[in-house]
Amino acid sequence: MNVDQADLRKAFGSFMTGVTVVTTRNGHDQPLGFTANSFTSVSLSPPLVLICIDKSSENLDAFTGAENFAVNILADDQQEISNRFARNVEDRFHDIDWSLSIEGNPIITGAAAFFSCSMHKTVDAGDHVILIGEVQSFSNTDKPGLGYHKGGYFTRSHD
Repeated sequence: MNVDQADLRKAFGSFMTGVTVVTTRNGHDQPLGFTANSFTSVSLSPPLVLICIDKSSENLDAFTGAENFAVNILADDQQEISNRFARNVEDRFHDIDWSLSIEGNPIITGAAAFFSCSMHKTVDAGDHVILIGEVQSFSNTDKPGLGYHKGGYFTRSHD
């Protein structure tokens, strides 16, 4: 089947997702991250999550070779952070409040939730690599998450 990739992307965009920033540190201990909406929980026992990274990403080798990574679920007021981590910016962490998890993963301050994971497995999947992480620590807040649908952000405030 010959698929028009633009049409397929548009159809995929019909699925509303949350917005995450996936983080790790490189071999020089510098924080790295990218925006992703391809996140899902996989298992409660053991606690597993997955995220996808494009094979053309400048961070591919750092993430596929990492021993651990974190998934930061962005809060509805963190659209600018999502945009920054989606762009090709030299220091995406400049002027952003963040700290390290117990496992040493960069955690974005103010995120709705985070999952700090050890690398469980990587899976080659077409033009992406699936990173499966085993959750080692996590935190959750009452903040609503940032959403993405049909090429744009949306928020849903809880009263």
